[in-house]
Amino acid sequence: MRKFLVILGFIAAILAVVLAVTPLSNIALIPAIVAFILGLAIFYLSKKQNQSKKVVQYIFILTIVSIGITTYKSVFNEVEVGDTEELQERADESVEDSKEILEDLDIEEIDDIDMEELDGLEID
Repeated sequence: MRKFLVILGFIAAILAVVLAVTPLSNIALIPAIVAFILGLAIFYLSKKQNQSKKVVQYIFILTIVSIGITTYKSVFNEVEVGDTEELQERADESVEDSKEILEDLDIEEIDDIDMEELDGLEID
């Protein structure tokens, strides 16, 4: 049981560190909390079985590092808002292009379908 928790704890702690250094740093808190809880469970089992608690220290260090990086990035990274006028112009151009494409469609091609072919189809 302890070995299983140690493996899960290391996986969660390493995942938290990896996510903390990527642009998805806000998501790193979830595996960091899981690693912390698993670390507490391993500490309890290690204390109960009189085993080494060195593994717990590594998990806690990785967890603290990931939480520190995530906190730093959330405090000091500024979200820059782009030029909204340019985005609005692109959206308007996209709407105009869509209208032109729809106007160019030939609806007469649909009328050429034989009604006898449609009568044979069953609709559920």
